[in-house]
Amino acid sequence: MKLKDTFIAVSLCGLMVCACYACSSGNDTPIDDPTATVTLNVAANEMQEISTNLKLSAQASYLWHMESAPDSLFVLQDSTSARALFAAITPGVYHITLSATDNGQHYNRSYQVSVSAASAVCSPYIAEVYDFNPAPGQFINEIPAYVKGNSKADMIAACRKALVGKEKGDLISLGGFGGSVVFGFDHTVLNIKGRRDFRVLGNAFFAAANPNPNAPRGGSCEPGIVMVAYDKNHNSKPDDDEWYEIAGSEYTNSKTVHDYQITYSRPTTEAHDPDGEGELASIAQYIYWTDNQGHSGYKIKNIYHDQSYYPAWITDAKLVFGGTLLPNNAIDEGTESAHYWVQYCYGYGYVDNVPNNDIDSAIDIDWAVDKNGNKVHLPGIDFVKVYCAMNKECGWLGETSTEVMGAVDLHVTGVNLPTNGK
Repeated sequence: MKLKDTFIAVSLCGLMVCACYACSSGNDTPIDDPTATVTLNVAANEMQEISTNLKLSAQASYLWHMESAPDSLFVLQDSTSARALFAAITPGVYHITLSATDNGQHYNRSYQVSVSAASAVCSPYIAEVYDFNPAPGQFINEIPAYVKGNSKADMIAACRKALVGKEKGDLISLGGFGGSVVFGFDHTVLNIKGRRDFRVLGNAFFAAANPNPNAPRGGSCEPGIVMVAYDKNHNSKPDDDEWYEIAGSEYTNSKTVHDYQITYSRPTTEAHDPDGEGELASIAQYIYWTDNQGHSGYKIKNIYHDQSYYPAWITDAKLVFGGTLLPNNAIDEGTESAHYWVQYCYGYGYVDNVPNNDIDSAIDIDWAVDKNGNKVHLPGIDFVKVYCAMNKECGWLGETSTEVMGAVDLHVTGVNLPTNGK
Protein backbone atom coordinates (compact mmCIF):
# COMPACT_ATOMS: atom_id res chain seq x y z
CA MET A 1 0.00 0.00 0.00
CA LYS A 2 1.30 3.45 -0.86
CA LEU A 3 1.37 6.37 1.56
CA LYS A 4 0.40 9.61 -0.20
CA ASP A 5 1.52 13.11 0.65
CA THR A 6 -0.40 16.37 0.57
CA PHE A 7 1.35 19.39 -0.87
CA ILE A 8 0.66 23.07 -0.36
CA ALA A 9 2.74 25.47 -2.45
CA VAL A 10 3.29 29.22 -2.69
CA SER A 11 3.88 31.92 -5.22
CA LEU A 12 5.38 35.39 -5.26
CA CYS A 13 3.49 38.23 -6.97
CA GLY A 14 0.95 35.92 -8.57
CA LEU A 15 3.13 32.98 -9.60
CA MET A 16 1.13 29.84 -10.34
CA VAL A 17 2.45 26.65 -8.82
CA CYS A 18 1.90 23.12 -10.13
CA ALA A 19 2.90 20.31 -7.76
CA CYS A 20 3.66 16.84 -9.07
CA TYR A 21 3.77 14.35 -6.22
CA ALA A 22 5.76 11.17 -5.84
CA CYS A 23 5.31 8.59 -3.11
CA SER A 24 7.25 5.75 -1.58
CA SER A 25 6.48 2.32 -0.25
CA GLY A 26 8.78 2.86 2.71
CA ASN A 27 12.15 2.07 1.15
CA ASP A 28 14.94 4.40 0.00
CA THR A 29 13.77 4.59 -3.61
CA PRO A 30 11.02 7.10 -4.43
CA ILE A 31 8.20 5.64 -6.51
CA ASP A 32 6.44 8.00 -8.91
CA ASP A 33 2.69 8.31 -8.57
CA PRO A 34 1.38 10.04 -11.72
CA THR A 35 -2.16 10.20 -10.34
CA ALA A 36 -1.18 12.57 -7.50
CA THR A 37 -0.87 15.75 -9.56
CA VAL A 38 -2.59 18.94 -8.43
CA THR A 39 -2.53 22.43 -9.95
CA LEU A 40 -2.86 25.27 -7.44
CA ASN A 41 -3.64 28.94 -8.02
CA VAL A 42 -2.30 30.76 -5.00
CA ALA A 43 -2.46 34.33 -3.75
CA ALA A 44 0.44 36.65 -4.48
CA ASN A 45 3.50 36.61 -2.27
CA GLU A 46 2.20 34.29 0.42
CA MET A 47 4.60 31.99 2.23
CA GLN A 48 2.89 28.58 2.43
CA GLU A 49 3.73 25.13 3.69
CA ILE A 50 4.87 21.95 2.03
CA SER A 51 3.57 19.18 4.27
CA THR A 52 3.40 15.41 4.32
CA ASN A 53 0.75 13.18 5.85
CA LEU A 54 3.27 10.52 6.84
CA LYS A 55 2.11 9.26 10.23
CA LEU A 56 5.46 9.12 12.01
CA SER A 57 6.36 9.22 15.69
CA ALA A 58 7.53 12.31 17.59
CA GLN A 59 11.09 10.97 17.37
CA ALA A 60 11.14 11.00 13.55
CA SER A 61 13.72 13.15 11.76
CA TYR A 62 13.13 15.08 8.53
CA LEU A 63 15.35 16.67 5.90
CA TRP A 64 13.97 18.69 3.00
CA HIS A 65 16.27 19.51 0.09
CA MET A 66 15.89 21.36 -3.18
CA GLU A 67 18.14 21.25 -6.21
CA SER A 68 18.41 24.84 -7.43
CA ALA A 69 18.78 25.91 -11.02
CA PRO A 70 21.21 28.76 -11.85
CA ASP A 71 19.73 32.20 -11.08
CA SER A 72 16.60 30.72 -9.49
CA LEU A 73 15.17 32.69 -6.59
CA PHE A 74 13.47 30.61 -3.93
CA VAL A 75 13.09 30.01 -0.21
CA LEU A 76 12.96 26.58 1.42
CA GLN A 77 12.67 27.09 5.18
CA ASP A 78 12.25 24.87 8.26
CA SER A 79 14.00 22.08 6.37
CA THR A 80 14.33 19.74 9.39
CA SER A 81 10.66 19.59 10.44
CA ALA A 82 7.63 17.74 9.11
CA ARG A 83 6.47 20.96 7.41
CA ALA A 84 8.66 23.20 5.27
CA LEU A 85 8.01 26.67 3.87
CA PHE A 86 8.47 27.26 0.17
CA ALA A 87 8.28 30.30 -2.10
CA ALA A 88 9.79 31.04 -5.49
CA ILE A 89 10.27 34.16 -7.53
CA THR A 90 11.94 32.77 -10.62
CA PRO A 91 9.75 30.77 -13.01
CA GLY A 92 10.99 27.25 -13.69
CA VAL A 93 10.90 23.70 -12.44
CA TYR A 94 11.99 22.96 -8.87
CA HIS A 95 12.82 19.51 -7.54
CA ILE A 96 12.27 19.01 -3.82
CA THR A 97 12.98 15.86 -1.85
CA LEU A 98 12.04 14.81 1.67
CA SER A 99 14.01 12.19 3.56
CA ALA A 100 12.46 10.98 6.80
CA THR A 101 13.66 8.40 9.32
CA ASP A 102 11.57 6.84 12.06
CA ASN A 103 12.48 3.81 14.20
CA GLY A 104 15.10 2.75 11.65
CA GLN A 105 12.68 2.96 8.73
CA HIS A 106 13.53 5.38 5.88
CA TYR A 107 11.00 7.26 3.78
CA ASN A 108 11.74 9.30 0.67
CA ARG A 109 9.39 11.65 -1.10
CA SER A 110 10.05 13.55 -4.34
CA TYR A 111 8.26 16.67 -5.58
CA GLN A 112 8.49 18.47 -8.90
CA VAL A 113 7.19 22.03 -8.66
CA SER A 114 6.62 23.94 -11.87
CA VAL A 115 6.41 27.70 -11.32
CA SER A 116 5.19 29.89 -14.16
CA ALA A 117 4.95 33.69 -14.24
CA ALA A 118 1.61 35.44 -13.86
CA SER A 119 0.49 39.02 -13.33
CA ALA A 120 2.21 40.80 -10.44
CA VAL A 121 0.19 42.89 -8.04
CA CYS A 122 2.44 43.47 -5.04
CA SER A 123 4.16 46.78 -4.37
CA PRO A 124 7.91 46.88 -3.71
CA TYR A 125 7.45 49.87 -1.40
CA ILE A 126 6.11 50.57 2.08
CA ALA A 127 2.44 49.65 2.37
CA GLU A 128 1.69 50.65 5.97
CA VAL A 129 3.13 52.62 8.90
CA TYR A 130 2.27 51.03 12.25
CA ASP A 131 4.07 53.26 14.75
CA PHE A 132 6.05 56.49 15.01
CA ASN A 133 7.83 57.17 18.28
CA PRO A 134 10.54 59.80 17.81
CA ALA A 135 13.05 60.92 20.42
CA PRO A 136 13.77 64.64 20.95
CA GLY A 137 15.68 66.28 18.12
CA GLN A 138 16.05 69.43 16.03
CA PHE A 139 13.68 68.22 13.28
CA ILE A 140 10.98 66.87 15.58
CA ASN A 141 7.60 68.59 15.11
CA GLU A 142 8.87 69.69 11.67
CA ILE A 143 9.29 66.48 9.60
CA PRO A 144 6.58 65.41 9.68
CA ALA A 145 4.96 68.68 10.69
CA TYR A 146 3.01 68.81 13.94
CA VAL A 147 -0.20 70.83 13.92
CA LYS A 148 -1.54 71.98 17.27
CA GLY A 149 -3.95 69.40 18.61
CA ASN A 150 -2.50 66.48 16.62
CA SER A 151 -2.56 63.11 18.37
CA LYS A 152 -0.11 60.25 17.96
CA ALA A 153 -2.55 58.69 15.46
CA ASP A 154 -2.41 61.94 13.46
CA MET A 155 1.39 61.83 13.40
CA ILE A 156 1.39 58.19 12.27
CA ALA A 157 -1.01 59.23 9.49
CA ALA A 158 1.44 62.00 8.54
CA CYS A 159 4.20 59.38 8.28
CA ARG A 160 1.90 57.27 6.11
CA LYS A 161 1.41 60.19 3.77
CA ALA A 162 5.18 60.71 3.59
CA LEU A 163 6.21 57.09 3.03
CA VAL A 164 3.51 54.72 1.77
CA GLY A 165 3.63 53.56 -1.83
CA LYS A 166 6.51 55.81 -2.84
CA GLU A 167 9.80 54.89 -4.46
CA LYS A 168 11.32 57.89 -2.72
CA GLY A 169 9.05 59.51 -0.15
CA ASP A 170 9.27 62.58 2.06
CA LEU A 171 11.72 62.60 4.95
CA ILE A 172 10.66 61.82 8.48
CA SER A 173 13.10 62.36 11.35
CA LEU A 174 13.47 59.92 14.24
CA GLY A 175 15.30 62.40 16.48
CA GLY A 176 18.03 61.30 18.88
CA PHE A 177 18.87 57.84 20.20
CA GLY A 178 15.95 55.43 20.25
CA GLY A 179 13.48 57.40 18.13
CA SER A 180 11.75 54.91 15.83
CA VAL A 181 9.30 54.16 13.04
CA VAL A 182 7.64 50.80 12.28
CA PHE A 183 6.35 49.96 8.81
CA GLY A 184 5.48 46.97 6.66
CA PHE A 185 5.05 45.68 3.11
CA ASP A 186 1.95 44.23 1.43
CA HIS A 187 3.81 40.94 1.01
CA THR A 188 6.63 38.94 2.54
CA VAL A 189 10.06 40.14 1.40
CA LEU A 190 11.77 36.83 0.69
CA ASN A 191 15.13 35.93 2.20
CA ILE A 192 16.99 34.85 -0.93
CA LYS A 193 20.24 33.04 -0.21
CA GLY A 194 23.36 34.93 -1.24
CA ARG A 195 21.54 38.21 -1.97
CA ARG A 196 20.64 41.41 -0.19
CA ASP A 197 16.88 41.52 0.12
CA PHE A 198 15.73 45.10 0.84
CA ARG A 199 16.93 48.59 1.66
CA VAL A 200 15.57 51.42 3.74
CA LEU A 201 16.19 54.86 2.27
CA GLY A 202 17.70 57.74 4.23
CA ASN A 203 19.38 61.02 3.31
CA ALA A 204 23.03 60.19 3.99
CA PHE A 205 25.68 61.72 1.74
CA PHE A 206 29.45 61.92 1.57
CA ALA A 207 31.11 65.33 1.79
CA ALA A 208 32.98 66.58 -1.24
CA ALA A 209 35.63 68.24 0.94
CA ASN A 210 37.29 67.35 4.21
CA PRO A 211 40.18 69.08 6.02
CA ASN A 212 41.56 65.60 6.69
CA PRO A 213 42.84 64.36 3.29
CA ASN A 214 43.30 60.79 4.54
CA ALA A 215 39.85 60.41 6.08
CA PRO A 216 37.57 57.43 5.26
CA ARG A 217 34.13 57.87 3.69
CA GLY A 218 32.16 60.42 5.60
CA GLY A 219 29.90 63.44 5.47
CA SER A 220 26.36 63.28 6.83
CA CYS A 221 26.02 59.66 8.01
CA GLU A 222 23.50 59.12 10.84
CA PRO A 223 23.11 55.36 11.20
CA GLY A 224 19.94 53.74 12.46
CA ILE A 225 19.52 50.15 13.63
CA VAL A 226 17.25 47.87 11.57
CA MET A 227 14.89 45.41 13.27
CA VAL A 228 12.95 42.87 11.18
CA ALA A 229 9.94 40.64 11.82
CA TYR A 230 8.36 37.73 9.96
CA ASP A 231 4.61 37.43 10.53
CA LYS A 232 4.84 33.85 11.74
CA ASN A 233 1.35 33.78 13.26
CA HIS A 234 -0.19 35.49 10.20
CA ASN A 235 -2.11 38.09 12.20
CA SER A 236 -0.92 40.94 9.95
CA LYS A 237 0.75 42.91 12.73
CA PRO A 238 4.25 43.00 14.22
CA ASP A 239 4.27 41.20 17.56
CA ASP A 240 6.86 41.72 20.29
CA ASP A 241 8.22 38.18 20.02
CA GLU A 242 8.80 38.42 16.26
CA TRP A 243 11.52 41.11 16.22
CA TYR A 244 15.18 40.45 15.39
CA GLU A 245 18.08 42.86 15.00
CA ILE A 246 20.08 43.12 11.80
CA ALA A 247 23.66 42.66 12.99
CA GLY A 248 25.52 45.32 11.03
CA SER A 249 29.26 45.81 10.80
CA GLU A 250 29.56 47.27 14.32
CA TYR A 251 27.51 44.63 16.15
CA THR A 252 30.63 43.04 17.67
CA ASN A 253 32.56 46.30 18.05
CA SER A 254 33.83 46.48 21.63
CA LYS A 255 32.52 50.06 21.86
CA THR A 256 28.98 49.12 20.84
CA VAL A 257 26.63 49.06 23.84
CA HIS A 258 23.87 46.46 23.73
CA ASP A 259 20.87 46.87 26.06
CA TYR A 260 21.47 50.60 26.19
CA GLN A 261 18.74 52.75 27.75
CA ILE A 262 18.28 56.52 27.79
CA THR A 263 15.73 58.76 29.52
CA TYR A 264 14.90 62.26 28.21
CA SER A 265 13.21 64.89 30.39
CA ARG A 266 10.77 67.45 29.05
CA PRO A 267 12.53 70.86 28.82
CA THR A 268 11.54 73.51 31.33
CA THR A 269 12.53 76.36 29.02
CA GLU A 270 11.64 77.00 25.37
CA ALA A 271 13.09 79.98 23.50
CA HIS A 272 11.78 81.33 20.20
CA ASP A 273 13.15 83.71 17.60
CA PRO A 274 10.74 86.65 17.91
CA ASP A 275 11.43 88.22 14.53
CA GLY A 276 12.06 85.07 12.48
CA GLU A 277 15.53 86.22 11.43
CA GLY A 278 17.39 83.19 12.73
CA GLU A 279 19.03 85.09 15.58
CA LEU A 280 18.00 82.66 18.31
CA ALA A 281 20.88 81.88 20.64
CA SER A 282 21.59 78.20 21.24
CA ILE A 283 20.43 76.65 24.51
CA ALA A 284 23.14 74.34 25.78
CA GLN A 285 21.16 73.02 28.74
CA TYR A 286 17.95 72.24 26.91
CA ILE A 287 16.70 68.64 27.13
CA TYR A 288 18.31 66.73 29.98
CA TRP A 289 19.08 63.04 29.54
CA THR A 290 20.51 60.21 31.63
CA ASP A 291 21.44 56.67 30.59
CA ASN A 292 22.06 53.28 32.18
CA GLN A 293 25.82 53.64 31.65
CA GLY A 294 26.12 56.32 34.32
CA HIS A 295 26.24 59.22 31.85
CA SER A 296 24.09 62.32 31.55
CA GLY A 297 23.96 65.44 29.40
CA TYR A 298 21.76 67.74 27.36
CA LYS A 299 20.28 67.90 23.90
CA ILE A 300 21.19 71.38 22.67
CA LYS A 301 18.77 73.72 20.94
CA ASN A 302 20.68 75.28 18.02
CA ILE A 303 20.20 78.58 16.20
CA TYR A 304 18.56 77.04 13.14
CA HIS A 305 15.45 75.46 14.67
CA ASP A 306 13.45 77.30 17.32
CA GLN A 307 10.45 74.96 17.66
CA SER A 308 10.20 72.54 20.56
CA TYR A 309 12.44 69.50 20.07
CA TYR A 310 10.25 67.41 22.40
CA PRO A 311 7.41 65.58 20.56
CA ALA A 312 4.52 68.01 21.08
CA TRP A 313 1.76 65.37 21.07
CA ILE A 314 3.35 63.49 24.00
CA THR A 315 2.27 64.58 27.48
CA ASP A 316 4.72 62.40 29.43
CA ALA A 317 7.36 64.32 31.39
CA LYS A 318 9.97 61.68 30.55
CA LEU A 319 10.65 59.51 27.51
CA VAL A 320 12.55 56.21 27.81
CA PHE A 321 14.17 54.41 24.86
CA GLY A 322 16.30 51.27 24.65
CA GLY A 323 18.30 49.32 22.10
CA THR A 324 21.81 49.08 20.68
CA LEU A 325 24.02 52.17 20.90
CA LEU A 326 26.65 52.38 18.16
CA PRO A 327 30.04 54.02 18.79
CA ASN A 328 30.43 57.72 18.06
CA ASN A 329 31.08 58.31 14.36
CA ALA A 330 31.36 62.12 14.38
CA ILE A 331 34.68 63.97 14.41
CA ASP A 332 35.36 67.69 14.31
CA GLU A 333 38.00 67.85 11.58
CA GLY A 334 38.21 71.65 11.75
CA THR A 335 39.91 74.03 14.13
CA GLU A 336 38.83 75.72 17.33
CA SER A 337 37.73 78.77 15.39
CA ALA A 338 36.44 76.96 12.27
CA HIS A 339 34.64 73.75 13.18
CA TYR A 340 34.07 71.16 10.45
CA TRP A 341 32.02 68.20 11.66
CA VAL A 342 32.20 64.94 9.70
CA GLN A 343 30.04 61.90 10.44
CA TYR A 344 31.82 58.81 9.11
CA CYS A 345 29.91 55.83 7.76
CA TYR A 346 30.05 52.29 9.08
CA GLY A 347 30.57 49.22 6.91
CA TYR A 348 27.08 47.83 6.30
CA GLY A 349 23.75 46.91 7.83
CA TYR A 350 22.29 50.31 8.81
CA VAL A 351 19.87 53.00 7.61
CA ASP A 352 20.95 56.56 6.72
CA ASN A 353 24.56 55.39 6.94
CA VAL A 354 25.64 55.56 3.28
CA PRO A 355 23.97 57.05 0.17
CA ASN A 356 20.93 55.12 -1.02
CA ASN A 357 22.65 53.99 -4.24
CA ASP A 358 25.54 52.42 -2.29
CA ILE A 359 25.43 48.62 -2.10
CA ASP A 360 25.96 48.82 1.65
CA SER A 361 22.63 50.55 2.14
CA ALA A 362 21.02 47.20 1.21
CA ILE A 363 20.19 44.59 3.85
CA ASP A 364 20.50 40.79 3.83
CA ILE A 365 17.82 39.24 6.05
CA ASP A 366 20.35 36.53 6.92
CA TRP A 367 22.18 39.11 9.06
CA ALA A 368 19.36 38.90 11.63
CA VAL A 369 20.20 37.80 15.19
CA ASP A 370 18.15 37.16 18.31
CA LYS A 371 18.46 39.06 21.60
CA ASN A 372 21.43 36.88 22.58
CA GLY A 373 23.30 37.54 19.35
CA ASN A 374 22.56 34.12 17.83
CA LYS A 375 21.90 34.00 14.08
CA VAL A 376 18.33 33.28 13.05
CA HIS A 377 17.11 32.05 9.68
CA LEU A 378 13.91 33.79 8.65
CA PRO A 379 12.12 32.80 5.43
CA GLY A 380 11.39 36.48 4.84
CA ILE A 381 10.18 39.60 6.61
CA ASP A 382 6.89 41.49 6.69
CA PHE A 383 7.73 44.35 9.07
CA VAL A 384 10.67 46.67 9.69
CA LYS A 385 11.54 48.89 12.64
CA VAL A 386 14.24 51.54 12.34
CA TYR A 387 15.57 53.48 15.32
CA CYS A 388 18.35 56.04 15.73
CA ALA A 389 21.43 54.28 17.10
CA MET A 390 23.51 57.34 18.03
CA ASN A 391 23.64 59.67 21.05
CA LYS A 392 25.90 62.48 19.88
CA GLU A 393 25.83 66.28 19.71
CA CYS A 394 27.84 67.74 16.82
CA GLY A 395 28.10 71.43 17.66
CA TRP A 396 26.44 73.69 15.09
CA LEU A 397 25.40 70.57 13.13
CA GLY A 398 23.08 69.49 15.92
CA GLU A 399 22.43 66.01 17.23
CA THR A 400 22.95 62.92 15.13
CA SER A 401 19.46 61.84 14.09
CA THR A 402 18.39 59.11 11.66
CA GLU A 403 16.03 60.10 8.84
CA VAL A 404 13.88 57.74 6.74
CA MET A 405 12.33 58.38 3.32
CA GLY A 406 11.14 54.97 2.13
CA ALA A 407 11.98 51.30 1.68
CA VAL A 408 12.10 48.86 -1.23
CA ASP A 409 11.96 45.10 -1.81
CA LEU A 410 14.97 44.52 -4.07
CA HIS A 411 13.66 41.23 -5.47
CA VAL A 412 10.35 42.66 -6.67
CA THR A 413 12.23 45.48 -8.45
CA GLY A 414 14.68 43.02 -9.99
CA VAL A 415 17.78 44.45 -8.29
CA ASN A 416 20.47 41.82 -7.78
CA LEU A 417 22.96 42.74 -5.06
CA PRO A 418 25.22 40.02 -3.62
CA THR A 419 25.53 39.72 0.13
CA ASN A 420 28.86 40.21 1.85
CA GLY A 421 28.75 36.76 3.41
CA LYS A 422 28.63 37.95 7.02
